[in-house]
Amino acid sequence: MKTQRYLDLLTCDIVGCAIEVHKELGPGLLEKVYERCFVRELQTKKLRVEYQQSFPIMYKNEMIDCDLRYDVLVEDLIIVELKSVEKMLPLFDAQLLTYMKLLKKPKGILINFNVSNIFKEGQRTFVNEYFSQLPK
Repeated sequence: MKTQRYLDLLTCDIVGCAIEVHKELGPGLLEKVYERCFVRELQTKKLRVEYQQSFPIMYKNEMIDCDLRYDVLVEDLIIVELKSVEKMLPLFDAQLLTYMKLLKKPKGILINFNVSNIFKEGQRTFVNEYFSQLPK
């Protein structure tokens, strides 16, 4: 059942997978490399994962195919936006929040692999109104 607690536990698994990838590879590689390894790590946990899927947007009651793509979607619930950048920008937060809104997903995680410690400085979690509507 989809609950806030379930999503929080799933978040811990997702961040744990990112930490495992970072522990193996370290910082400084291209985002695509981290993405492939991260997806593999999630799959070893038997999680349903989609990545680099394009999705249309609804614009004035019309579906528009813009080839907009999210990085990773876990269990059809949590969008994970991956970065490998020197500095996180507010634009990255806005991008993830918009993806969550457009796809009607309750939670999103922004992960930057170009840091020394993912847990402390390399990840941020976001929730929206869809999360608050879920039972605790």
